[in-house]
This record gives sequence, C-alpha cells and structure tokens, in this order.
Amino acid sequence: MKKQSDVSKGERGKFYKPNLALNIPIYLDTKLQKRVEEIARRKGQDVGAVVSRFVRKELELLAQTK
Repeated sequence: MKKQSDVSKGERGKFYKPNLALNIPIYLDTKLQKRVEEIARRKGQDVGAVVSRFVRKELELLAQTK
C-alpha cells in the first residue's frame, strides 16, 4: 500500500445525491417469508407491495392508540 495517495484531482461530492431514496433490505424469518410470498402470489402482487401494506396498516394501528 502506498504511504500517500494523490487526491489533488479528486472531485468533492461527485456521487452525492441529496434527494436519493434508498431501498432498505428487510430480512424475514423463513416461515414468515413463505407466508408473505404465498399472500403475494394469491393477490398477484410483488412481495414488497404486500410487506409495505402490512407495515402501513401497523403504523395506522399505532397512530390510533396514541
């Protein structure tokens, strides 16, 4: 490894995207994932859409209890 690197031609913020939305991977246990996949298959939807709906419902329920 070099003792020093020449960064004089570097560009600050070259890959910075202020409005970038990141998709966060969510890992489910095996049994739960199989159930969600089955629900998605029956509804003809993407697994991500089904999980998003579940999370949205849970957040609505939490908001009602406040």
